[in-house]
Amino acid sequence: MKSWSNRFARFLFACLFVFTAAGGGVARAQTQTGSEPPPFKPEEIEALVAPIALYPDSLLTQVLMASTYPLEVVQAARWVKAHPDVKGDAAVKAVENETWDVSVKSLVAFPQILEPMDQKLDWTQKLGDAFLADQKAVLDAVQRLRSRAESSGNLKSNEQQKVIVEQEAQQTVVRIEPANPEVIYVPAYNPTVVYGGWAYPGYPPYYWPPSPYYYPGGALMAGFAWGVGIAAAGAIFGGANWGRGDVNINVNKAANIDRNFDRTKVGGGGQWQHDRGHRQGVAYRDNASRQKYGKDVAGADARRDYRGREGGPGERAGAGDRGGPGDRGGPGDRGGPGDRGGPGVADRGGPGVADRGGPGVADRGGPGTGGRDNAFQGVGGGAAAQRDVDRGRASNQSMGASRGGAGAGARSSGGGASRAGAGGGARPSGGGGRGGGGGRGGGGRR
Repeated sequence: MKSWSNRFARFLFACLFVFTAAGGGVARAQTQTGSEPPPFKPEEIEALVAPIALYPDSLLTQVLMASTYPLEVVQAARWVKAHPDVKGDAAVKAVENETWDVSVKSLVAFPQILEPMDQKLDWTQKLGDAFLADQKAVLDAVQRLRSRAESSGNLKSNEQQKVIVEQEAQQTVVRIEPANPEVIYVPAYNPTVVYGGWAYPGYPPYYWPPSPYYYPGGALMAGFAWGVGIAAAGAIFGGANWGRGDVNINVNKAANIDRNFDRTKVGGGGQWQHDRGHRQGVAYRDNASRQKYGKDVAGADARRDYRGREGGPGERAGAGDRGGPGDRGGPGDRGGPGDRGGPGVADRGGPGVADRGGPGVADRGGPGTGGRDNAFQGVGGGAAAQRDVDRGRASNQSMGASRGGAGAGARSSGGGASRAGAGGGARPSGGGGRGGGGGRGGGGRR
């Protein structure tokens, strides 16, 4: 008996150690989360905008706007995949009643842009974060890259585009416009070639080779691939104010794209304003952006909401951390079938479980999961630890019962020992926790 008590004491000590270590992990995670990330460096911003800096001005600005709504970009990319035969202005018309931001809706006309934005979500979010933090810094980085491409002889007017170099607000500005306003070409290019080499080995430019589906042949002439022109003049509504360092929108064109467009959310002179309502729970990177845009936005959902989950923002409403047959309500740890067996249990398999596998789980894989980083990942939940303690207690009691002779038998016949009988026990199938006939409520032992 003494040796068993020693083993049980060691077990409790091990549990205490595990939870103490996990608590330290939470504290460290909170400290790291609370630290302010450093501002983006100019060379870091150049690396981010390198694959899009040579887009036509209007298309470039719409990509920058849309990058601030990464979850909606994912949803729009899925729509495009589901409707491959709807293209150009027709695609924009088909999504006019969707709830996405107008910038995101406009990009369904350009699947060769949406596809990498969806597949390179880390890049998309960083681009949006940099743009929200400092629009002028992003636009200045675009101009530096354009100047290098132009001086290297790789950026020039042709049948796809018109390149205009002019002075504006005491600076040289390189504008890019479609050669034909009715037909938009989206260039694909290798940044290490078109910019005359890359000067920042610590920040290599983002790059993805042109898809042969959108760029048949994939030939990079002077570093460029053009693909097929897209009849999508109706999808264009953005513009850049290079001298002031911000983005403008044509309100009337935006309203033609988006039936839900709110004209009151546009700044003076058509200046674009970020709409936090389309952020859909994705966290803001820095304190300044959080203070400016992040009120009433659930920052803890930063990673979950845009990593390819089905269902979009509706995921929150299902089973998981709240509601549903998870840790709270329903047949979980309290008053139901208890911790083991039966559907809907709280700690193990079956549909609707809170801590482990199966659909709708709160902390781990499967569709509809939160998918958020968790300092307790890899450590058993509190209910699991309690279950182990119950096992130790029951085993201890069963040893006493086996040695106790008639006295122990008298306890079993009344309402069941700690785990015996139909209604008794610590957590039997008849009554879990404090409910039913077990624990304290039934005919079992106290």
